[in-house]
Amino acid sequence: MSLWFFVLCQFSILAYAILGGVFLAFSDFIMRALANTSGTGGIEAMQVINREVFRYVFMILFIGMAAISVLIAGYSGFNQSGPAAYLIAGAALVYLIGGFGVTVVFNVPLNEVLATMDTSSKATHDFWTNSYLPRWTFWNSVRTVACILAAGLLLIGLVGSVPASAS
Repeated sequence: MSLWFFVLCQFSILAYAILGGVFLAFSDFIMRALANTSGTGGIEAMQVINREVFRYVFMILFIGMAAISVLIAGYSGFNQSGPAAYLIAGAALVYLIGGFGVTVVFNVPLNEVLATMDTSSKATHDFWTNSYLPRWTFWNSVRTVACILAAGLLLIGLVGSVPASAS
């Protein structure tokens, strides 16, 4: 394994874990806190969060890891063999499908619907309570598990790819 790929994998383990931690925070307590606000507070806060997320480090890391995951899967698939190669490529695919793909297919469309809604209407409150909160949180939990699984698989694959004489 080349040094640049080894270092890239180490960075990716950390990045997958950081992204998983952000998603975990939302699934574990942020969404519950937003659900327990009075009136329209949670809806308004989520609308702001969904606008602000595009401007900062999280989005660079989130999208950047999709590109890096493609690189990891491709490199591992073409340049490595054995169980470690499968774990490394698998980690990248888990992130691409479970972290990035779930976001694009499930969470973003819900965010886009919420963004267009009037926070003071009963229809918005009903959507927020009966559809958005349970569905968004479920898919966010899937993203959480995918990111943590990707970090774990990549770590195990990386450790498994180190020759016994190097350890």
